Amino acid sequence: MKPILKAEDLQVAFGGVIAADRVNLTVLADEVLAIVGSNGSGKTTFVNVCTGYIKPRRGEVYFGNTALSRLHPRAITRLGIARAFQIPQLFAEHTVLENLLLAAAARRGFWRPFSAISRPCYLEEAREALGLLGLEGCASQRAAQLSEGTRKLVDIAMALALRPRLLFMDEPTSGVSSDEAIVIMEAVMGALARAGITTVFVEHDMEMVRRYAHRVAVWESGRVVAQGQPHGILHDSQIRESIAGMA
Repeated sequence: MKPILKAEDLQVAFGGVIAADRVNLTVLADEVLAIVGSNGSGKTTFVNVCTGYIKPRRGEVYFGNTALSRLHPRAITRLGIARAFQIPQLFAEHTVLENLLLAAAARRGFWRPFSAISRPCYLEEAREALGLLGLEGCASQRAAQLSEGTRKLVDIAMALALRPRLLFMDEPTSGVSSDEAIVIMEAVMGALARAGITTVFVEHDMEMVRRYAHRVAVWESGRVVAQGQPHGILHDSQIRESIAGMA
């Protein structure tokens, strides 16, 4: 598999805290990469750098041949990188379909009131994204009325409506029961596989990592300290001891 994204010598500091300490990491096209590590180890900082929310002190991230560190998040999105957040970023008073319409329109740089984006092309793309995750039945519901698990699925559907080549997900199963987490991940990973989208997800639930990751990158103190297939990484006693919460 060819690289789709490369981080080279990334350094990020917040005051005296080193959040990324000369990080080098390659994401391969069509893989599912899980990022694991204790709280504060630098996982979300890495995602923030790759999606334009944090500028590194040193180093660069390349998406193909394009350097990302000086680009605005919207510009990075238009290149083909999308993100689903730990806390779903939805317009709570609007319907699920309206949220998807806005995402479909945003892909083309169209930022106007909702009444102006109900165009056939946007509707088709929005309904396609809903269909990928089996959300057609809640299209007319307001986002505020949804369960936490469904809100997460809608947030991911909004990311899919952007037609990304690479999707970052920050703890997609946090805040839901273990049974609901499996339902969510089955739906999401199936949709991403059908759409051919390379995926990087931050996760604390090691069962989700075991089930769905092709490869695992372990963070500790702002560094990538280990990489490999889930079976080898998650059964390494030294790695398990170094990362609080791995079970």
